[in-house]
Amino acid sequence: MRAVVLEMPPHWIEERRRLGHDLRDEVWDGVLHMVPQPGTPHMGLSSDLVFVLIPLARARGYRVFFETSLFGAAGEKNYRVPDLTIVHPDNVSERGFEQHAELVIEILSANDESRDKLPFYAMCGVREVWLIDPATRAFEILSLEDRYATVRTASAVLGVTLSTVEGPKLHIKWADGSAEI
Repeated sequence: MRAVVLEMPPHWIEERRRLGHDLRDEVWDGVLHMVPQPGTPHMGLSSDLVFVLIPLARARGYRVFFETSLFGAAGEKNYRVPDLTIVHPDNVSERGFEQHAELVIEILSANDESRDKLPFYAMCGVREVWLIDPATRAFEILSLEDRYATVRTASAVLGVTLSTVEGPKLHIKWADGSAEI
């Protein structure tokens, strides 16, 4: 269910913070987006991806983070919370990531806003965006050129190729190994 509240009373925001209900909240150009808790297929895929991608990212000098804020130039008034983010340590701060990431992964959910986040990610210079359907394992790798228009099966950021195999499963292949999740 979608809801529109024209002004969030400060005590509602504070209560969400106090109860920990704001962990996935995002602010889009000053507008609060309260993102619902994902389901188990979404969370299962996210967890599996973390375990596969951590060693690959570390080998390239990057770190992998789960549901952590990426801040634009406007800071607290403009940020998104991708499902997974691969980032160079220089872009990590106490509150999240500052204005850049190498790769963000969005696990798609019904009625989500993943595609609507692409202009923000481009503004932050995110080199690649992966969009993955947890049920079908269908995916898109979007590479930033002028905009996210190029769909690929290979990631330049991590040096892997993706494919969907029977199951359905996501097959991730790199120079000396592979995984299916």
